[in-house]
Amino acid sequence: MPTYHDPLQDADEASEALRGLAHASRVFDDPADTYAVLGDLLSGVRSLRQVLDQVGSAHLVHRGRAHDDDGDHTIGTSDALAAADELHHAGTLLDGVEEGVNAAMTHSGRIAWHAPAQELDREARFAEAPRRWLSVVFLQGDEAGEVLDLIDRDGPDAAIEHLRNWDYGDETTDAALENGYVYDEPPTGQLDRAVTDGDYTLTYNPFMGHVNLLRSHPAAISDPDLDETDVVPARKAISGVGPLDSRTPRTAGTPASARTQQASAVMDRDWFAGPARPPGSTGRGLSL
Repeated sequence: MPTYHDPLQDADEASEALRGLAHASRVFDDPADTYAVLGDLLSGVRSLRQVLDQVGSAHLVHRGRAHDDDGDHTIGTSDALAAADELHHAGTLLDGVEEGVNAAMTHSGRIAWHAPAQELDREARFAEAPRRWLSVVFLQGDEAGEVLDLIDRDGPDAAIEHLRNWDYGDETTDAALENGYVYDEPPTGQLDRAVTDGDYTLTYNPFMGHVNLLRSHPAAISDPDLDETDVVPARKAISGVGPLDSRTPRTAGTPASARTQQASAVMDRDWFAGPARPPGSTGRGLSL
């Protein structure tokens, strides 16, 4: 985070941020993102122009303290003036850079990027298929606390990447269908936060201390025989109406009590700890 008062620390963080951007910008999955990046770069160029002027001015203001390694004030003053002149010249060159980036951003903003044909076909297939959401893993208590700490530290994308280790593909899908952890949309309460990354949606609540990772499931394509009566509407899952599985009686309750009952039933079954693995296979556990 910038300090706005410590030039050494802020310069170090700016350098690291630019290194990170140089690495991250090697590939753009969505070319439309280039417009936003250009906007931030334009702002950065303008700030860099100001920094060069201010660093140059510092050389002029403090030239009375300038000496060379042998203590010669005349040589030190000459170098301070030369440094200020070069910095002023560099700032002038940045004016052209700013104009170029600004012009590029204007052209980029006029582009309507279309998805590749194969991606459009995939989106069309998903649009035709009713999507269902399967619970991959539900955590609460200390285990959820560890993931919530990961979210605070590295963001929800890191938590999604971590919790994907609990997704065993067809095994997870079959277990969710068998136990009734299928929803018409990701169930979220009033204070829940939801983040989607591809086929995964992470819902979490730092106040109630639970985390849930769900995966989208194109029922009409992958499971044409899915019984629609087994699908729990998200609003019922939130309010506590609708069983966790076909053997759980339908009971209404308050949102808080319903969520507690659901979490308790999940922990008793221990299904969310990961589906049963064949003998000799190695499962993945929660570890940070």
